[in-house]
This record gives sequence, C-alpha cells and structure tokens, in this order.
Amino acid sequence: MHPPPPPVDSPPPIPAPPPGDPLPLPPGPPSSLRPPGQAAVCRNCGADAPGRYCPACAQETALALPTAGVFLREAAGRYVALDGRLARTLFHLLFRPGFLTNEYFAGRRKRYIRPARLFLVLALALFAVLRVVAETSLGGPAIVLDGDGIALNAGAPKASDAANVPADAAAKPAPPAPPAAPAKAATDEFARVLLGPGWGLRIDREFLATVVGPEGALRDHLQHRMDRFNRLQKQDKIDQVIAGALRYGPYALIALLPWFALLLQIVYAGRRRRYPQRPRRYAEHLLYGAHNHAFACLVLIVAVVAPWPPLTAGALLWMFSYFLWSMKVVYGGRWSGVLARGFAVSIAYLTMFALVTSVLLVTAIVLR
Repeated sequence: MHPPPPPVDSPPPIPAPPPGDPLPLPPGPPSSLRPPGQAAVCRNCGADAPGRYCPACAQETALALPTAGVFLREAAGRYVALDGRLARTLFHLLFRPGFLTNEYFAGRRKRYIRPARLFLVLALALFAVLRVVAETSLGGPAIVLDGDGIALNAGAPKASDAANVPADAAAKPAPPAPPAAPAKAATDEFARVLLGPGWGLRIDREFLATVVGPEGALRDHLQHRMDRFNRLQKQDKIDQVIAGALRYGPYALIALLPWFALLLQIVYAGRRRRYPQRPRRYAEHLLYGAHNHAFACLVLIVAVVAPWPPLTAGALLWMFSYFLWSMKVVYGGRWSGVLARGFAVSIAYLTMFALVTSVLLVTAIVLR
C-alpha cells in the first residue's frame, strides 16, 4: 500500500495594499517610452492609455492643442469625409441603387459615410445651391410676372439691351409706382390650397388669398396676416413665396423621411417565410429612405448646377428608375410586386409632399 503524497504547499497569499494607497495601474509601457506630449493616464476617464487613444473611452491622449490646419481638416472631415469615403460613397450612391443600404446591413460601414450624415449634408447643400442660383445666377427673381402670365427669368439684363434704349428714354425718370391695392376678399377662385381638415386657402386670379376655416379668433388672426400679404404687388408675392420655400425647405424634406419609411413598412408588412432576409423593421426602412433621399438631393443639385434640358430630363428619369431598382435590390421579390408597391408609395408620398409644400408656403406668408 502506497503512502499518500505529501501535501503541496500553497503559495503565500498576496498581501492587500493598506487602506488609502492607490491601486496599481494595469501593465503598460513606462512613461519614458511614451511619445512626447502624450499623457500617461487618460484625462477623461482616468484609465491607463498607452497609445494615441484611450482604450476605455477613445479620447486622444495628446495634450497639445491642434494647429489651425489640423483643426479645420478635422472639422471638415467629420462632415464630408476627406479620407476618400466621400468620393466612394457618392459614386455608389449615384450609379449603384441599393448598394449602400445592403452594405450597411452587411456590417461594412466604416468605408462609407453614414446614411443620416450623408442625407443631412446633401439636403443642406441642395438648398444652399437653390438659394445661390435663385439670387445670383438668375440676376433677380426666379419667377417673373409678365402681363397676365408667369415666366422664368432668364437672367440679368444684358448690356446690349441697355445700349438699345433711346437717350431721352434713359434720361426720363421712371414713373412713380402705383399705390398698393387695398386687401379684398378673393372672389374669382383660381386655386384652393388644403391645409388640413376644414382649413385651407382660396386664391383668386389676382393672387389674393382668403383663409377658409371655422369662424373664430384663429381664422381672424390668419386672415389679418394674409391681408398684409394681399397688399403686396404681384411680383413681391412671388418673391416672398420663393424665399420662404428656400428658407423652410430643408425642414420639409427632413420631415418627409419618416413618412417614407412608414409607407415602406406598410407595403412590406407580412410574414418572413418567403423572403426571410427582407428588411421589415422601421429602422431598416428609415435607413433605406435616407439613402434614397440623399440620392434625390444629389441629382437635384446636379440638375440645378448644370441646367441643360437633356441632362435634367435624364436626371429625372434616372431618379424614378433608381427608386424602383433600389427596391428590387434591397427588398427582393418579383418586378410586378416592386412596381405595385412603388406606385402605391409614390402616390402616398407625393400627396403628403403636396400637403407639406402647401403648409410650407403658407408658413412663409404668415411668418413674414
């Protein structure tokens, strides 16, 4: 019978540090090996930071303030991605419908600009371009009333036109402007703008607006605001409406994105049995809508900057085809289902777009 093995001595316990002493820091390179100007401990969370960024909170460890060039490059890069992602994202956004959405779903996100940032930047760029073109490139108002009709302004007056004016006519002072016509109720109805259940505007051929709605203090206040608008000349009314549309346009475009995602969730509601990989959550539809709205903004920017009729017609045709093609790529299914769902979404979206645009124009008048 073999004797039992001798007991193995356990290692002595490590004594705990006395109360009040700081805990030892995790292993890392000594302070002498760190780059100059780099903190040994993160100033934000207190964790040991051996590299350029803190492993706990990702804050940079450099203590020196950035130079002006580095500051501007960092600020611009956070919004337009000057590291190559901008060009890569815009190329796929323009010429590969649905590709960026599928890449995001697959987890390949670092190489592209995020959808929300892309949409917001392009929306602001679109309305900045519209404002610049309307105020400078056209040399005056974007829409000019000519007699009984409305025509687009082709630009500022040419020097040759001024040279053909007779000398006596040029020296003659311009006649005084006629006094503004007093506000009056619209009688000969030209158009009606619906603003909601029981509310709207009735506009006659003289561009006089009358508020339609339940009697009360609210309608009287709105009509008082409309009377200020009715006292303006026709051209001033057109200018004010255009200025208001350009001012409040980004808010309307952003507000329509959740509505677009809701429409997609409605038309693609159903079981997962046949198409298990099809996006069905609202956040997924919102992501798809952000890419499509960003594409629409980019196409409109191109059409406004280069107003060549063949290019504009091709851009609008590609915009409509892009929407259907991207639905096929992202959601799958037969083309018959894509066309039916695309038609339903387009009708509902355009209806809401008309309503939002009407509210937008009325807001531009009321908040004058």
